[in-house]
Order: sequence, then structure tokens, then C-alpha cells
Amino acid sequence: MKRPTLRRKLLGWLAAYVALVTLAVFGAANYVHEHAEHAVWRSLLNTELDSIIAHLRTDPDYRWQDSDTLHLFREHDEAGIPETLAALKPGLHDGTLLAGREAAVMVRDTDDFGRVALALDITDFAELEHFVTRWALLAGGALLLVTLLMAWVGMNRLVRPLSILAQDIGHLRPERRGQQVQVDRRGSAELEVIAGALNDYLQRNEHFVERERAFISTASHELRTPVAVITGAAELALEQPDLPARARQQLQRIRGTASGVEQLIQLLLVLARDPAKLAAMSELLALEQLVPEIIEDHRHLANGKELQMQLVQAEPCRLLAPLGVVQAAIGNLLRNAIENSDRGVIRLSVSAQALVTIEDPGHGMSPEAVAQLYARLAKDERNPRSGIGLELIARLCDHLGWTLDIHSQPERGTRVVLDMRASLPERPA
Repeated sequence: MKRPTLRRKLLGWLAAYVALVTLAVFGAANYVHEHAEHAVWRSLLNTELDSIIAHLRTDPDYRWQDSDTLHLFREHDEAGIPETLAALKPGLHDGTLLAGREAAVMVRDTDDFGRVALALDITDFAELEHFVTRWALLAGGALLLVTLLMAWVGMNRLVRPLSILAQDIGHLRPERRGQQVQVDRRGSAELEVIAGALNDYLQRNEHFVERERAFISTASHELRTPVAVITGAAELALEQPDLPARARQQLQRIRGTASGVEQLIQLLLVLARDPAKLAAMSELLALEQLVPEIIEDHRHLANGKELQMQLVQAEPCRLLAPLGVVQAAIGNLLRNAIENSDRGVIRLSVSAQALVTIEDPGHGMSPEAVAQLYARLAKDERNPRSGIGLELIARLCDHLGWTLDIHSQPERGTRVVLDMRASLPERPA
């Protein structure tokens, strides 16, 4: 799920704040208005009703004359009290309908005159009140829109330098050199500190990478000569016809170990190069012909075990990749399968989509162990007990755009799929 931008968050919080403040102001104003209005109606009607009752008590012939807005209703009059007023409790009642008009009514029960009600026609006042309320709401809405518009303009000016910096950081790529991020001239001092720290980190990281590549390249080249001497000496010794069986076994072990170290050196040299420079080392390979050669080169590692290696499928597949890299990657996976298996058949297959599958009958791993292995490879962490083969292959896959899938079950073996489709040659349109 895509996270909201800082601008959207700030505008959302500001809109919510302004809306709450507006509602609070209108609510408080409406509360004060209603209480003030009731106080005025109560005072006005009570005063007028007290005056009328006082006149009635002092002058039996007193007759009240209704006006356009004030109407008196008495229980003992011929007209009596309307049913809507007769059902009301004593006190002030605002918004009562009389003959289709809105009125404020004061109802009072007296001992000598029975129920008396004085009604004030407030229809015109209510219409004016509704008119003012509508315009106040419109004004509040306009205030909210203007506030949000001004906030949006101000937010753009404040947040834009941060957005530009975030975009520049998002465009950084590990394979590029000399990358720097710049702060917009309208940016704040805090952004300058962030950009300066990031640029310093980028520069130091580039130095570290170059130093690591130089060290790996130098060490690998220095190791190649003694490994070649060991391999050549072992092969010459193995050509002797009268060599004892025990000595021949040890020499084969030396040759196999030297071959493994040579493949490891090849991997280190590849990882020391930029991915862009690997294209110059690539060549067109027939993968279905290369895998049988790799199997034969590693067959001696199964000596002393009840293991067989079979190529069960070899579909024609042309691959554009460095020869030594492909040999080292598949060889390391095959070596792991041999080392973790005691008996049975190791099956290999090659598909036309550049998928190399290796299935071994070894001890296998639990789902939790496989998940931990993936997590360790993703974090580039090493397990000293498992060697560096898988770690190097995982880094190699990242380097070349390949993927490595591992499926395993305890005591039922492991299935490893090396997907090298990223190195398939492009077909002409």
C-alpha cells in the first residue's frame, strides 16, 4: 500500500483542525444564541403576562386586545385554549405552531383564571434567523476553503524542497558513481544537514566499494598462481601408473579442493567487477552441453558415497554469460548437493528457459530453516558452518539478475532452481 505524502498528511490534519474549530465555534454560538433567545422570550412574555393577570384581578371588566404578534388564550373564554396549547406543560415553549405560524408561548396555570397562555408570533424572526444561519454556514465553508487553499499554497512552498530531495534520493542507484543530492534553494537548514550527511555517506560508501573490489581482485589474482601450481602438480602425480591407491585418493582430493578454490576465485573476480563490465566477458554458451561437463568435473567428489548423478533433461538452451561464472555457479550448487547427500541419485535438468534444476536425496531442511536461509541471504549474512558457496551465488544472482529458489523437506532432499533467464540473448524482432 502506497504511503500518503507529507503534504497530504499536513493538509488532512489542517482540514480536520479547521473543521473542528469551525464546528466548535458554530456550536458554541448556537448554544449561546438559543439560551439568550429563550431568556428574552421568557422575560418578555412573563412581564406581559404578569401585567395582563394584574389588570384582570384589579378590573373585572378589563378586556385584552390581541395584536398582530401577541395573542392571549384563557381557559374560561368562549374560544378556550387550542388543543396544541392545552397539552403543553406550564412554562415557555419555543417553536410551537399556531395556525401554521411559529410562536413562542408562555403557559401558566392560575387559581382564579385557570390556564392562561400568551403566544408571541416569531415566524418573521425565525425566517431571519434561518437566513443568518445559512449565510453563517456559507461563510464558514468559504473560510474553510480559503484556509485550505492558502495552506496548500504555503505547504507547496515549504514541502517542495523536501519532495525534490526525496525524489533525488529515490533515483540513487548502487551501480552509479559520483552521485550527489542537492537541496533546492528554498530548502531549510535541516535539509542541508540531511543532504550533507547523505552525500558524505555516498562518498565513503563509494570508497569502501572501490577498496573492496581492489582487494578482492588483487587477492584473487595472487591466489590463482599457487592454485594453478597445486592443480598441475596433482594432475602430473595422478598420471604415474605405479601410484599407491591411498596416495591416488589423497591426490584426487587435492585436485578437487584446488578446483573448488579456483571456482571460488572466479566468483570473487566476477563480484569485484561492475555489472556493466560483465557484458564484455559474456559469450554465447550451449547450456545443455556445458552441464554434462560440469557433472563430470564434480563426479570425483562422490567417491566413497553411494551417489549417482544423472542429467534427466537437457533441452537446447543458448545463454549469453561469462563461461567461468556459469561453471562456478552450477558447480557450487552441485557440490553442495553432493556434500549434503550420502546415497541415492542427484538429478539435474536444463530447460530451454535457462532453468537449471538440481534435486538431491540428502538430509533436507525444515521450512523454518529454509526461511532462515533466505533471510540470511537477503541480509548478506554468512553462516560459518555452511561455507560461503550459497552466499556467493546469492550475490552473483543479484549481480546478474538471476534468481535462486530453494525447496527442501527434512529427510526428503532439496530441490534448487537456478533461473538464468536474464542472460538469455535477445531475439531479433
